Amino acid sequence: MSASLTITGLEMRRGSRQILSGVNLEVSPGEICGLFGASGAGKSTILRAVAALDPFSAGSIDVGDFSLVPGPVPRESQLRQLRKRVGMVFQAHSLFEHLNALDNITLAPVHAHGIPQSRASEDARALLDSLGVAHRADAYPRELSGGEAQRVAIARALAPGPMILLMDEPTAALDPARREALGETLRALAREGRALLIATHDMEFARGYTDRQIILAEGRIESGPASRAED
Repeated sequence: MSASLTITGLEMRRGSRQILSGVNLEVSPGEICGLFGASGAGKSTILRAVAALDPFSAGSIDVGDFSLVPGPVPRESQLRQLRKRVGMVFQAHSLFEHLNALDNITLAPVHAHGIPQSRASEDARALLDSLGVAHRADAYPRELSGGEAQRVAIARALAPGPMILLMDEPTAALDPARREALGETLRALAREGRALLIATHDMEFARGYTDRQIILAEGRIESGPASRAED
């Protein structure tokens, strides 16, 4: 089932500092949206709010028919619907170092969503295969290259079957060939009906592989949307 992401009037403070000041943004199924801004502008903060990792002080976040509202982050038991609909790939991958690639991917489906281990492993291997890293299923994070670790992290985010994918600076550690491969992977995910929101400094990558580019400055959407140039 497809789902859109709608952010309305999002505000966040940290102590006396206003991080986000009324952010409005919508990402539709099948769309790749690039979110730009200087360091500290609030790009990662928006992603973390959508993933219910950080609380916000005003506004709303709607993922399909699931809504997040201002106040403390809800308990995990109240976030099961969100966890099935939203996946996040962190800038540093954040893979568990004591688990191999396959176990990193099956952890949430088995322990958070109650999927049998055999089915979760089968699904995980299929994800790894679709991302071109099936041969690294038994490798530990320290044994993976930057591009391999990123693809495992994408597979982990996709394992619960989310229709919204959040990515934080996905090209930061990639060479040109891997950047192109990542872009094609994102396009394939969008063609499956997923909505993708990507926080990045990489304007060249975004112009090539995102449908819209949004600029965030001083906690507000400053400009956009701009369409992706034709191939």
